[in-house]
Amino acid sequence: GFKTASKRMVALLAKKAKETAGLRFRRQRQVLLLFVSMAGSLAGSESRRYSVAEETDRGFLIANVAQDLGLRAEELASRGAQVTSRGSRQPLQLHQRTGDLLLNEKLDREELCGPAEPCILHFQILLQNPLQFITNELQVIDVNDHCPVFFENEMQLKILESAPPGTVIPLGNAEDLDVGPNGLQNYTIAPSSHFHVLTRSRRDGRKFPELVLDKALDREQQPELSLTLTALDGGSPPRSGTARIHILVVDVNDNAPEFAQSLYEVQIPESSPINTVVVTVSASDSDAGTFGTVSYAFSHASEEILKTFKLNPITGEIRLKKKLDYEKIKSYRVEIEATDGGGLSGKGTAVIDVADVNDNAPELTLSSLTSPIPENAPETVVAIFRIRDRDSGDNGKTVCSIPDNLPFLLKPTFKNFYTLVTDGALDREARAEYNITITVSDLGTPRLTTRHHVEVQVSDVNDNAPAFSQAAYTLLVRENNSPGLLIGSVSASDRDAGANAQVTYSLLPPAQQPQPDVAALVSVHADSGQLYALRALDYEALRAFEFGVRAADRGSPALSSEARVRVQLLDANDHAPAVLYPPANGSAACPELVPRAADAGYLVTKVVAVDGDAGQNAWLSFELLKATEPGLFGVWAHSGEVRTARPLSERDAPRQRLLVLVRDHGEPPLSASVTLLERSWSNEEDKLGPSGVLTCWAPSRVGVCVGSGCAVGGGGGGGAGAEGRFPGPLLDVSGGGTLSHSYQYEVRLTGDAGTGEFKFMKPISPNLFVQDPGREINENPNYRSSFVFN
Repeated sequence: GFKTASKRMVALLAKKAKETAGLRFRRQRQVLLLFVSMAGSLAGSESRRYSVAEETDRGFLIANVAQDLGLRAEELASRGAQVTSRGSRQPLQLHQRTGDLLLNEKLDREELCGPAEPCILHFQILLQNPLQFITNELQVIDVNDHCPVFFENEMQLKILESAPPGTVIPLGNAEDLDVGPNGLQNYTIAPSSHFHVLTRSRRDGRKFPELVLDKALDREQQPELSLTLTALDGGSPPRSGTARIHILVVDVNDNAPEFAQSLYEVQIPESSPINTVVVTVSASDSDAGTFGTVSYAFSHASEEILKTFKLNPITGEIRLKKKLDYEKIKSYRVEIEATDGGGLSGKGTAVIDVADVNDNAPELTLSSLTSPIPENAPETVVAIFRIRDRDSGDNGKTVCSIPDNLPFLLKPTFKNFYTLVTDGALDREARAEYNITITVSDLGTPRLTTRHHVEVQVSDVNDNAPAFSQAAYTLLVRENNSPGLLIGSVSASDRDAGANAQVTYSLLPPAQQPQPDVAALVSVHADSGQLYALRALDYEALRAFEFGVRAADRGSPALSSEARVRVQLLDANDHAPAVLYPPANGSAACPELVPRAADAGYLVTKVVAVDGDAGQNAWLSFELLKATEPGLFGVWAHSGEVRTARPLSERDAPRQRLLVLVRDHGEPPLSASVTLLERSWSNEEDKLGPSGVLTCWAPSRVGVCVGSGCAVGGGGGGGAGAEGRFPGPLLDVSGGGTLSHSYQYEVRLTGDAGTGEFKFMKPISPNLFVQDPGREINENPNYRSSFVFN
């Protein structure tokens, strides 16, 4: 009968639960009265309690936190105020602009706290700047939204007919999920001709009924009785629940079962598997037959006990029906009833303590995160987080850490709150991003660990100047370039980012004066650093020049660096050789006089030429192109000396015409030519006395006369008489072609008839080119600045 009653009780509970869920859904749309009680004023971090009725609609105003804290509403926003609660649910929200504390969701007191009273939710108000924690409590006030529910809709009782009046029979109790005045208050029974009911309270405050026999029973007159048991709560209006009691009157059975021990105390780990035997109870009955047969059943068992344990009615074994959770329920008190075949029963109690097992890893809840962080920022709060472990003892103690090789520190702040702060200034160029692993371990065995990753970006500050790829650049540019030619580039890089790394280039003003106007010669592209020649450059005017380039970033303030650039011009073969002697600006050709007795190798004259270029472009070579008498004269290739190749004979013509070519070594080579007139003379002509030198010229050919025809004294012959006497000891050679200045050469004449010499002296003017004062007339090592002949 008790087994059937237990099944009926479970079915009744399921039905009542559905009804309760439907009632709760209908009442979600109703606004309930809010009771707010505020005890005392907030001072520092003093706890403050607020209250709200369960099932109150979302958005309900609980209190104004700003007023309670003595702060202005705008201060909450500036200090980064926020409300945090334990667990994943956040039933409250804080309006930062007004300071109002609002209900974030409907609350179900029974779901939150079960039978516990008062129902308190703990939350904190976090002020980040400066850091402050205020612990508060929210009491959820019960409303009468549940009816009492019996576990069994029908109870079967067997009462001995010999039971005297005053006999007390325990009845199955009802449960009301509400608490306080709204909870179950008393029981009534009807009809009451033989019985009345007593309402009893257990240690935990739950009320249960006992049936009291008022008048002896007579099985022969009335073997069965049917009663209605009603449970009432204290709500207004009260709610009730009923159950039927079916009483069977049995014959006398004078021995009730007795348990081997009145209290069974056991401890079981929360990790025990389902179907584990928790404890085995045992009761005996001295009666015989069916009166001595004992069966076991739970007595006054709550819904939680019925869902957690199962009792074998024959063996008395109590086994697990579901997994235990120490963090939810730490201990169970199980009432067991042993009933014999005659309906008598005895009571026993099993206290089952749940032993904690380290089965909960630590939990980390991040409250705030600041990212990115400027690289030059001082000690900065990066993150605020809370650590929680639902285990107990060492299993619930935690250790928090981050890797040692990071510029960050962990600091405990309030209870289980920590802050992650920077340990000094950061360097974005060394590392622009940190993935920080926060490791939380408990002290249980084995240890459980939770890891949380925090990504922190480092923002750039303009703390690096642009750096050139090299301190000095040398550029080689061939002269006569086209304007706008790209002649090279400079390059600088900046380790910063964004605008702080954008580099622009500019020319520096000359450091010393006088300097070439670099701005008129070159320009630099502001973005690429490419260098361009603004006009054609002339090696003969300017062989090299230097200037500075600045690279600046776009930071604020901007940083810059400088580099030197040297431009060296490369010579191009753009000057043909210029013949200095024989001069080419005379009015008529003038012959050279060669004695008939001259031997081979006799120095007739020397062709002197220069080239305005440099290097091999100015290396000159001389070549005899044409001669009246081939093989009679030769020209030394490097010196330009014209000498007899063999002794003169009577058969040789008295007048010889020589065409000499002067060529440089450029690519392609440039050249010039000169025509010489040679005349032989006999020994009788030695009588002419002191010889003179007269320069005569005509287009592309020059002649020099030696003898009476060209004497200084004005003798006839050779066409020189018309020129008259030289104005002093100097010969005037007017510049032509690429030469723009006049030069004079000193001539010394001797009267020695046999071995007179013509001496080529160095120019009176020391400068051949105004553009290059230090350059010699010709870089050819075979060039001489003077010559002598007779």
